[in-house]
Amino acid sequence: MQGLNDSGKGEKGAGGSERLLSNRALQTGVFFRLLPYQIMLIVISAVNGIVDSLYASNAIGKEAMSAIGLYGPLNHFFYAASFILVSGSQMLYGRYLAKDRERIRSVFSVTLLVSVLLSAFTVLVLILGASLGWTRVFVSEETVLKSLNDYIFGQAVGIPALLLGQQLFAFLSLENQTKRTLAASIACFVINAVFNHLFVVVLHMGIFGLGLSSSLSLWVFLGIQAYYYLAGRSEWKFSLEACRWSDAGQIVKLGYPGALSRFVEAFRCIIINFLILKYVGSVGLSSFAASNSLLAIIWAYPFGVMAVERILLSISVGEEDRRSVADIMHVVVTWCMAIMFVIVAVLVLAAEPLTCLFYRDAADPVYHMTVMGFRLLPLCMPLSLISLAYACYAQVAEKRKVSVILPIVDGALGVVLCSLVLIPVMGMNGLYLSNILNGVICAGVILASVWLILKRPPATPTDLLVFSEDFGVAEDKRLDLSINTVEDAVEVSRQVIDFCSARGIDRRRAYYAGLCMEEMAGNVVLHGFTKDKRKHSLDIRVSLSGDDVILRLRDNCIAFNPAERAGSREAEDGIKDIGIRLAYSIAKEFQYQNLLGLNVLIMRI
Repeated sequence: MQGLNDSGKGEKGAGGSERLLSNRALQTGVFFRLLPYQIMLIVISAVNGIVDSLYASNAIGKEAMSAIGLYGPLNHFFYAASFILVSGSQMLYGRYLAKDRERIRSVFSVTLLVSVLLSAFTVLVLILGASLGWTRVFVSEETVLKSLNDYIFGQAVGIPALLLGQQLFAFLSLENQTKRTLAASIACFVINAVFNHLFVVVLHMGIFGLGLSSSLSLWVFLGIQAYYYLAGRSEWKFSLEACRWSDAGQIVKLGYPGALSRFVEAFRCIIINFLILKYVGSVGLSSFAASNSLLAIIWAYPFGVMAVERILLSISVGEEDRRSVADIMHVVVTWCMAIMFVIVAVLVLAAEPLTCLFYRDAADPVYHMTVMGFRLLPLCMPLSLISLAYACYAQVAEKRKVSVILPIVDGALGVVLCSLVLIPVMGMNGLYLSNILNGVICAGVILASVWLILKRPPATPTDLLVFSEDFGVAEDKRLDLSINTVEDAVEVSRQVIDFCSARGIDRRRAYYAGLCMEEMAGNVVLHGFTKDKRKHSLDIRVSLSGDDVILRLRDNCIAFNPAERAGSREAEDGIKDIGIRLAYSIAKEFQYQNLLGLNVLIMRI
């Protein structure tokens, strides 16, 4: 493999191109391995909502549908509160992962404890509200009020499972337990469907049974995930002694920008519904509800992309790894965007068949409105993906102003302002067009914010990330390489020695750094690359921090902890694992973890 020039800049030269491709290959592989599980969680939640609505409308009555609709804003609040804890804890996890791993135990414990306290308070308020008549603030009609109270009693049982289940889902993803999270999600859907039928159709428990079935399915969702922790298999374990309450404040501080859009969406819905009823009528509301009910499932894709992006960015920002941050964003705007365009094209072309799922009379005005909804609303999704992705990056990178302003504009302001002008003139098409224009406005907000920071228009995609000068290791103090063959592993020793020597590292430590890197890289190529028929990548980085030389190896081979082999001294084979033991004895710090399916080894010389 071609070496890098003395500046150590991984972006230049043939070697730099290979490094870019290697790191992007690793990031792309992890991204699309995690994405289906994140999408599944959102899809199942949306499908559960559709199933509940079908049972409510067909087996109970319109009062049940009204109760579900009135409970909707409360549900938005619960998910927003949960999202604050999920996103905040993930970002704090990434920050401590590279610098203070012991604090992760505090983050895990504090997150669970806050979830328990918040859910207990919420359940108490819900039960008191339904028992003492506080819910009259939502509705005064007695039959609907009774249905709402019954539904609240049923849903309240599952609030602790909802909040705790979301937190465990996030941490299990970080511990590479995606199959368990998938099993929990599928079980949640199945249990909800079975109990809906049992409680509503067989036992005639009404809307209370509908709420109770959702709650029990959430407890199953929590139980499947919690078993991994109760069995003692997890790396992170709950401990009251480990809790640092300052972490609770940090979690909320980091997490609240990501939940803003959920809060403001509630206000947007109220205003948009008012405008539709005033200028179009109930027929417009029916068409909008029909298209939105199906598109809610499709929105699982961009929201899933954002969830995976947040996980990966949290780790890369915590490591102050500029290259990985840029590569993750590159995956979003290329591969993820390409898939988004395909989804949009399918929706637009299938507008009429999709409309027929709800309305079949082509002469009915609601039919035409719904068709146009399926043709126009999906067009906002590509720009929304960009807005969501950038808002997620701004949140993780703690770019406070844009991380707050962008969700507010995207969640409500852009659509509402455009709708105030266009709905009175164009009817439902005005609303659909407003959603598209909202994406254009959000793109303008992103460009304007970058322009203000840089004091010039962005010239490259990396400019949009507006890295601060003190973020990450300076380019002249790092060396980024990719290893693909045994020859590369042998050559890497010379490159590391030359890099260290050129930057004033004493000859002995420069030699040790090169030797350690050669031994460990060679081990990965000889053994990790040959264990299966998958295509593998090994990404390495050498960086200088004070007087230390830090070596990092990251590969997508099967899990292998060299630290365990370093302590193995089998009498029958004195030379077995000698290279690993040699590197282990030289390094003053030898740290391994399997993170999101990647082997990550850090040695400090």
